[in-house]
Amino acid sequence: MKEGPDISQIGALIGDPARANMLTALMGGQALTATELAGAAGVTLQTASSHLAKLEAGGLVAQRKQGRHRYFGLADDDVGALLEGIMGFAANRGLLRTRPGPKDPALRRARVCYNHLAGDFGVRMLDRMVADGDVTLDGDDAELTASGEARVAALGIDVPTLRAQRRPVCRTCLDWSERRSHLAGSLGEALLARFIADGWAKREKDSRAIRFTAEGERKFTALFP
Repeated sequence: MKEGPDISQIGALIGDPARANMLTALMGGQALTATELAGAAGVTLQTASSHLAKLEAGGLVAQRKQGRHRYFGLADDDVGALLEGIMGFAANRGLLRTRPGPKDPALRRARVCYNHLAGDFGVRMLDRMVADGDVTLDGDDAELTASGEARVAALGIDVPTLRAQRRPVCRTCLDWSERRSHLAGSLGEALLARFIADGWAKREKDSRAIRFTAEGERKFTALFP
């Protein structure tokens, strides 16, 4: 049967080890240069440029220019959700590229998933918001309620501005380490940005891990017990 979406093209793009390493590096949410991505993939700059051209043509990455430099990032939230889902599928079947190292517990505890909070902290946050009636779930769909809007507004998040964006305010993203959903969408991004701006947490250098301070963890736990 040759009708419907062609998943083989996406599979081929992600399935190449070098391109998979590049996409994983971009899951940190930071825009990277071709040179940086070549290092992440372990290939030459010329080879990396060829891979990036294919990823861009396939709609998985997008580039922007700043001065003489070009930076690459994931094309949108859908790509991040797709990659996180594949990571969960692979981890659930024991398909791990390396044995867990020192950073593994930190990544499982709290990490950035493209632009929002993932790991135990991310799942706990969504669980509490659902339990408190701040977010309602319908399958994979999520919606912020009036009480939820008041809750995040108290943190200084302008929900009307989020609603004016073309992106969903709330969406679920399957967490690869917890095997359950965490909060994505523009609200998930805004909440992580707020935690970092307020000094509750910071990103570890050269890692996707998010490190909460003792005071930040206390405040987070009080907000999402």
